[in-house]
Amino acid sequence: MAIWLTKDSKVIVQGITGSEGTKHTRRMVAAGTNVVGGVNARKAGTDVDGIPVFATVAEAMAETAADVSVGFVPPAFTRDAALEAIDAQIPLLVLITEGVPVQDTAYFFAYSQERGASGDGAGATRIIGPNCPGLISPGQSNAGIIPSDITKAGRIGLVSKSGTLTYQMMYELRDIGFSTCVGIGGDPVIGTTHIDCLAAFQDDPETDAIVMIGEIGGDAEERAAEFIKANVTKPVVGYVAGFTAPEGKTMGHAGAIVSGSSGTAAAKAEALEAVGVRVGKTPSATARLMAEIING
Repeated sequence: MAIWLTKDSKVIVQGITGSEGTKHTRRMVAAGTNVVGGVNARKAGTDVDGIPVFATVAEAMAETAADVSVGFVPPAFTRDAALEAIDAQIPLLVLITEGVPVQDTAYFFAYSQERGASGDGAGATRIIGPNCPGLISPGQSNAGIIPSDITKAGRIGLVSKSGTLTYQMMYELRDIGFSTCVGIGGDPVIGTTHIDCLAAFQDDPETDAIVMIGEIGGDAEERAAEFIKANVTKPVVGYVAGFTAPEGKTMGHAGAIVSGSSGTAAAKAEALEAVGVRVGKTPSATARLMAEIING
């Protein structure tokens, strides 16, 4: 099992003809992902390595039955690309692009929620990102830029704000393996949250335990702790990046804004530990905590 992305997923790539889109499409195909099409209105009718390019997401879905779109679209055009995918009712939209204006993300995320609640038969498109590495179900499918050869299929679920820490945790626990790894991104406004992933992993019968990686800034980890207390029965281990960050300083990701004691790594770790989550002080220590849980 996996969450949201399986061997049966049919993937299209918005921006497939750009340099990043082409490069990562090839990497996804090499990882076994079923990439069935691409989208670029100006290149419709052409192909990339035999993968057909369509004018719109709706056309690509009609021709290929695609259910996942991965967006490699420049920041200025990401809003329009997201709205197009949402209007086409793609079930899952993975936006890799960094530098998307926050107001654009807020707009298209709200639009997806409104479509899902409108009662017109349209389901809300699940958005992962933007500014994220995507998600991978090892041995099944890879939607985004996560390296596919650093871990194997297993029974750990991983949700992370940080791309590089996603990769490190996958490698540290490579001998145990993962059901799905989701990089949700670190922007102030994102689609899928820690809580969304925790709920999905809780409901997945083949995920036995969960690693949650957060970082300083905001209150997402505190809210996740409240959700874990009320809804998650599987063991969770956590890591919060930024234990050495000075208070009052903006660090790294756009969402990592610390004000006084609010949003610090220590405060987040305390909130998680209060609900039974074991928190490591380093990624490697966090991986060891998970290994202890899995290996008994």
